[in-house]
Amino acid sequence: MSACSIFHGVCSWPGAYAPALERCPVLVVKDFKLHYNPALDGLRGVAILLVILSHSHAPLFDGAFFGVDLFFVLSGYLITSLLLMENESEGRIGFWRFYRRRFYRLMPALALFLGAYCIFAPLLWPDLNDIYTDALVSILYLADYGIAFFDSPDTLLHMWSLSVEEHFYLIWPPLLVLLLRFSKPGRLWRPIALLWALSWLWRVYWVDQGQHFYEIFFRFDTRASGLFAGALLAAVMIERPDFIAALKARMHHAMWVPLAVPLLMALQWDNQDAMVWGITVVECAAVVLLVAASQGSGLVFDMLSSPTLVKLGRLSYGVYLWHYPVVRYLRADFSWPVVVALGLAISVALSALSFYTIERWALRMRDGERKGGERQPQAQPA
Repeated sequence: MSACSIFHGVCSWPGAYAPALERCPVLVVKDFKLHYNPALDGLRGVAILLVILSHSHAPLFDGAFFGVDLFFVLSGYLITSLLLMENESEGRIGFWRFYRRRFYRLMPALALFLGAYCIFAPLLWPDLNDIYTDALVSILYLADYGIAFFDSPDTLLHMWSLSVEEHFYLIWPPLLVLLLRFSKPGRLWRPIALLWALSWLWRVYWVDQGQHFYEIFFRFDTRASGLFAGALLAAVMIERPDFIAALKARMHHAMWVPLAVPLLMALQWDNQDAMVWGITVVECAAVVLLVAASQGSGLVFDMLSSPTLVKLGRLSYGVYLWHYPVVRYLRADFSWPVVVALGLAISVALSALSFYTIERWALRMRDGERKGGERQPQAQPA
């Protein structure tokens, strides 16, 4: 497993990691972008399908809420990779550049969705009296703690995961700068591994304290482990510590971890085993899938590069935004197969409308700082 095998291209990293990366011709740096890998969009497609199955109350998919953990690991990996690229190339991490790009990637689509929700939700659910409060909490990215402790938002329950990621985006760049400053070269992965372990222990602590499942499930501080798992993978892929060769030789054994994930679908809501070890199994499975997808060939790469999954993955952010109110409305009158099929179709249509209008405009605004150069497809963090 190479230090930069997650994407395909040409290495151009200066700095302390350059000798290792020069031997690894599969990561491209272009304006702090990662070269496009369709399998990662395919993994997003799998994640959003699991989420829709969960919210549609499909039988045998009680544990499909684990789909969000795939998003967390992937986001942690991509964000950390981009930040480390910038640090190696520029000798610093530009906070303003990072937050500006996150704003243009996420906020326009979210604002469009919440605006539409405020207009149409009173017509669909005239008895609801918290529509505008829910929208306000959501756009302020407070839904994770709002749901955990104040049951708000209620009608926009899925907004919690966006809040978790946003909190990570806010604290991770400055925290990563501190870790880089105080870590020896080639050992950044160690404090990140410690953060991953501590975040798991913190979640288990609250389980042991008898806190309610939903109070643990929705919060950033108890769900950050997936983001740290992705960050750890990014650091390990770059730094290539000594144990990498041994892990590479045993990589085929690790493929059993993703195969165990379907067994977790039997874990129902309120089962604290999901908090203690279920989430961790999914995080490890996501890491294994990311490494396998990075090879550019093989069964995992080919499966995740399915055109249908890739197209769904490219729209996954918008599909995630729109799907919950759609599914919630449909499941009141239809059986779960209809809810899944029709809910997915409507969500994809609304997501495509958002993507090809306001999101494309926002991406052009975001990339306005780029001067010249050919635009190429890239893996967008979720």
